[in-house]
Amino acid sequence: MKTAPINNTTVLKRPRITEKAALKADSMNVYTFEVNKDATKKQVIASIKDAYKVTPKSVRLLAIPRKEVFRRGKSGVTGGGKKAYVYLKKGDKIEVM
Repeated sequence: MKTAPINNTTVLKRPRITEKAALKADSMNVYTFEVNKDATKKQVIASIKDAYKVTPKSVRLLAIPRKEVFRRGKSGVTGGGKKAYVYLKKGDKIEVM
């Protein structure tokens, strides 16, 4: 089954707002986003340029593993996914919080 083509508006899902992400944003100028599972580094860079008007210095993509959960007597699996660490130059900033 073919999936729909990815464009700049569907690459970034949402910023990952966690304690670790906030510390990295303050100290190292690194921002964390949840991205489409099929997204590439070039697509993430293009969508960051479109959405936030800044040019990333580099991007790292990581797979978020699926996890087993057990609720109300039934077992299941969380979705997993992909996240991107976006490194910016000194002086550049993204307002996500």
